[in-house]
Amino acid sequence: MKLLLETNLPNLYYRGKVRDTYDLGDRLLIVATDRISAFDFVLPNGIPDKGMVLNQLSAFWFERTAELVPNHFIAAVDDLSILHPYFDPQILPSYLIGRSMIVKKAERIDVECVVRGYISGSAWAEYKESGTVSSIPMPKGLKESEKLAEPMFTPTTKAESGHDQPLSMEEMKRILGERLAEELREKSMAIYRYAHDYALPRGIIIADTKMEFGIVDGELVLIDELLTPDSSRFWDMGQYEVGHSQPSFDKQPVRDWLTSSGWNKEPPPPPLSPDIIEQTTKRYHEAYRRLTGREL
Repeated sequence: MKLLLETNLPNLYYRGKVRDTYDLGDRLLIVATDRISAFDFVLPNGIPDKGMVLNQLSAFWFERTAELVPNHFIAAVDDLSILHPYFDPQILPSYLIGRSMIVKKAERIDVECVVRGYISGSAWAEYKESGTVSSIPMPKGLKESEKLAEPMFTPTTKAESGHDQPLSMEEMKRILGERLAEELREKSMAIYRYAHDYALPRGIIIADTKMEFGIVDGELVLIDELLTPDSSRFWDMGQYEVGHSQPSFDKQPVRDWLTSSGWNKEPPPPPLSPDIIEQTTKRYHEAYRRLTGREL
């Protein structure tokens, strides 16, 4: 399997933990690498094919949900000729095929729109301690991984470094204005409900997900990535059992391995074992196959 950790093209616009973004004028080229992050660190190993799964799964969801919520997606790079207007064809690397997309340039809204359909992860940790999720009082007696009566919108700040911080709807309204905050909640919930209902008969529970939005020509649109194993918890429906953490198709097992390794979450992060790298690659492939019906 091929591994891509670094990209090298002119006009680098932004290098994130996982994606490298290049300026095409009024458009952007987003390249999904095989880098993987956990606990706010980019790990020394990559996950083979991870970038291809993230890119192609995002494209899949952008196309399926475009009638629900507009998005920034223009085209997947399936052939390098689509990039000839922007780059010297002689310098275009073949790795761009399958792991990059052209998108509209948007003014990003600095809020992570998180929707939870099940109680897990940080929400479960908060509930055990205080009986709340995102400071919202919850019914007594909930169990780990239990499906919530209704999905919850639990936005956070969008931090460039460090941890995102929870936001109440009241705080979000003060930051963004009531109209925009309510629109973000409404559209995030619509996307989550659609994706959850689509994935369930295909053997995947989407327990929660986070989305980002921006403004293009005055219109609210989805940006960045959508419903990938990096931005969502994907559980195996066939193994789902309330009362404990779930077997997943996302990067939670990487976090679990890092925690069990004894790492103190200070730099530098340890290299992943070959076994965990192989297992994670297989999980990403399986999530893609189940959701799209295609092999990568």
